[in-house]
Amino acid sequence: MTLIWVPALDRPDLLAEPVALAVRQMEEEVRVAEIDPDLADTAAFCDEYGVAMDASANCVVVAAKRGGEVRYAACMVLATTRADVNGVVRKRLDARKTSFAPMDDAVSLTGMEYGGITPLGLPDDWPILVDSRVAAHPSVIVGSGVRRSKLALSGAVLAGLKTAEVLDLAN
Repeated sequence: MTLIWVPALDRPDLLAEPVALAVRQMEEEVRVAEIDPDLADTAAFCDEYGVAMDASANCVVVAAKRGGEVRYAACMVLATTRADVNGVVRKRLDARKTSFAPMDDAVSLTGMEYGGITPLGLPDDWPILVDSRVAAHPSVIVGSGVRRSKLALSGAVLAGLKTAEVLDLAN
């Protein structure tokens, strides 16, 4: 299958509402392509559309706990790596325990579909921890907030988001 990339603002129907709002406020180029929603999971997407795994980045929502308080954050890592949630992420978030956020929490807190969650449009108080390999990528493919499309943008755009911080996240 072939991906047809267009400016994201030309196809707001392919974006979750919080993502569309975020893209409208950005000056950087963000492109969107419609995909088969059954192929939204990274490995299936990359295989079907001929995209290299190291050109695709995943957004992982983590729950950080300390003293009965739960805080959320997003981690951006290339599909070829895994976020060091129990090491680097836990220390950065000053948490006693970190884990992947339950799917229902991630969906309700972000206003996005599971399997399409992206750092664009996340709650304003969430840290966005961007792996240095993602930040250095000239064009990376990420979720669009819905399973029926993907976004393409530079890693520098992700690293420049208001609450973003670039770290070496992958283990």
